[in-house]
Order: sequence, then structure tokens, then C-alpha cells
Amino acid sequence: MSEATYLHDPTKRKLLFNTGLSWLFDAMDVGIISFIVAALAVEWKLEAQQIGLLTALNSLGMAAGAAVAGLFADRYGRRAVLLVTLLIFSAASGLSALATSFVVLCALRFITGFGLGGELPVASTLVSESFSVKERGRAVVLLESFWASGWILAALIAYFVIPNYGWRAAFIIGALPALYALYLRRAISDSHKYTALRNRKLSWVQRAVSVWSSNYRRSTLTLWILWFTVVFSYYGMFLWLPSVMVLKGFTLVKSFQYVLIMTLAQLPGYFTAAYFIEKFGRKFVLVTYLLLTAASALWFGNAQTEGMLMAAGICLSFFNLGAWGAMYAYTPELYPTAVRSTGVGLTASFGRIGGVIGPYLVGFLVAKENGVSTIFTVFFVAIVIGATVLLFFGKETKGVDADI
Repeated sequence: MSEATYLHDPTKRKLLFNTGLSWLFDAMDVGIISFIVAALAVEWKLEAQQIGLLTALNSLGMAAGAAVAGLFADRYGRRAVLLVTLLIFSAASGLSALATSFVVLCALRFITGFGLGGELPVASTLVSESFSVKERGRAVVLLESFWASGWILAALIAYFVIPNYGWRAAFIIGALPALYALYLRRAISDSHKYTALRNRKLSWVQRAVSVWSSNYRRSTLTLWILWFTVVFSYYGMFLWLPSVMVLKGFTLVKSFQYVLIMTLAQLPGYFTAAYFIEKFGRKFVLVTYLLLTAASALWFGNAQTEGMLMAAGICLSFFNLGAWGAMYAYTPELYPTAVRSTGVGLTASFGRIGGVIGPYLVGFLVAKENGVSTIFTVFFVAIVIGATVLLFFGKETKGVDADI
């Protein structure tokens, strides 16, 4: 089957679409919280550091979920863990609508994050190993494009639902993926590569040690630095984006509108990355898109006019999410099937520590009355570090099968 026509395979197309929808729901929940905190800051009179703490706890849950789900997915299968994590974050998101205090909401957002963080690396691993070497990179980036659709949906919910029905209604919508999990239970199955290893599974300790063995140590260290810098900057910038727009002087509704427009730029970012990743390789796409993300962050932080702010925000969304797609495609390719989910899960887990620090750091800097330009300069530096480490120490995985 040629590279141009593989998505015409109904089985593969169905797998990609079904896992993509679970990815969309994940993104919708993460996106919604970025808008909800802007509304909560007004209703509950939250301080900047409290907003940072709430988003940081969500990321802390994602870190724990990624590590646990990665280990369990290599032991019990990708499909089973995918379903369980989907149910966890759906239930916790719905219960968040009933939160009566900041402390209760923080606890529920940690649980939501646990489910979210567990679902993402498992889904990308399942898709990556279900496609051939020539297909997998583009397939995983297309899977990641559902993230943009989820953010767009979150922005629409924020724009039309939150101002009219309140933030609790947005959380209730976040519980709907639980119904989808019932369908997904029959719609997907584990990859043939994984089922072939059913009787040759490694122990928990063997898998965790393996990703740091001499064969994979360099790749693991490179990935951990890359993920930390990308997740740190992404969650620091995008979870705060609606609030940053308010700091720039726009009303809450106007800020939601502008963020919606910026979010639309994520889709072409994914699609161009999906095209280039099989043409020029993973490292080229990642390094190029990351450096352009860094430049866009610097531009956004120093934008003075409304037009410049919008243009910089659009570029930031375009290049940053394109880089995310390439990163999710690249990561599973560095490990063999026996430890793939463990490697991806532990990498994502370490990266989520950056997602804990990023939003909380922004809250701290805002509370200390640092300007938006200073905040985005921090993210510029972080992204450049990640791109540089990958450029000099990362392996190219285009056309390479880690099982051989």
C-alpha cells in the first residue's frame, strides 16, 4: 500500500478516527480549563498564583497518569488502558461541575489530569505500532491534529456556553466522553505487534530499567529534555492565553474570541507537519517548528498592537502544535514494542513536570508584576534549549524499525 493511499484502508482509517476522537476529548478538557480559570478568577476572586496552582495540579495528575498508564499498557494492553483512562478523566471532569470550593476543584482536576495524561501516550503508541514504517509518522501527526479540533471545540464552548450558562455547564460537557468509551470498547483492538508479544512480556522493573539501558539511554535523555521544554512552554503559554489576553487589556468575551481565532491556526500546523515529516524526516520538522515557535513566543510577548498580537498568536499556535504532532510521532519510534508504551509513558510523565512548573511559574511572575514580554522570553529560551539538544543528540527515525 503506497504512502499516499494508506488511509483508504478502512481498518486503519477506523482506528485513527476512533483514537483521534478520544484525543479530541482530551484536548477539549485541557482547553476548557484554560477558559474556565479566566472566568473563575472573576467569580471566585482567585489570585494569579491560585490559577497557576490549579493548572499545575492538572499537569501533576497528567505526569502521574502518563507513567502509570505507560507501564500498565505494556502489561495489560493498549486498548484496556485507553478505555480506563478515558473513563477516569470523563468522570472527574463531570464531577468538577459540582465543586463548591477551590480545594475540591483542585483535587478533581488532579484526577482529571491523571486520566488525560494516561490516555495520550497510550493512544499514540497504539497508532504508531498499528501502521507500517512508511505510514506511522504521518498517521500519528494526523492523530495529533484531533488535538486542535478539541481546542477549537473548547474555544467554541467557552465563547458560547460559559458567558451564557456559566463554567459549570462547560465541565458537564466534559463528562460526555464517558459515553464514547462504551462504543470504543468494541471499536478498537490492540496492535498485532503487541499481541505477538503476549507470552514474552517483561516485568515492571525490566521495562523501566530497559529504557535507560545502554541501547536507549541517549534517546531517553534527549526525549526527556525535549518533552520537558516543550510541555513547560506549551502549558505555560496556552493555559494562560485567555488570561494573558485579559492582562493585555481585552474583555473576557473578546479574549475568548481572539483565542478561538488563534486556535484555528493549529490545524494547518498539524497538516503541514504531517506532510513534511515523511518527506524531510522527524528531526528536521521538530527543530524547524520549535525554533519558529520560539521566535513566535518572543514576538507575541513584545507585540504592541492588536494586529501584531493576533498575527504572533496565530504563528505561535501553528508552529507549536505542528511540533507537538512531530514529537508524538517521533517518541514511540525510538523504542521496541516490548517497552514502547513504558518508554513513551515515562517520557511523557517527565515532560508533564514541565507542565506543572510552567503554569505555576506564570502565576508567580504575574503576581510579582512581571510583564508579558518577560514571561514569554522565558519560554523562548526553554524552547531553544529543547531544539538544540534534539539537533545535536537526537536520532533520525524516519524509515527505521526499532524491533529490527
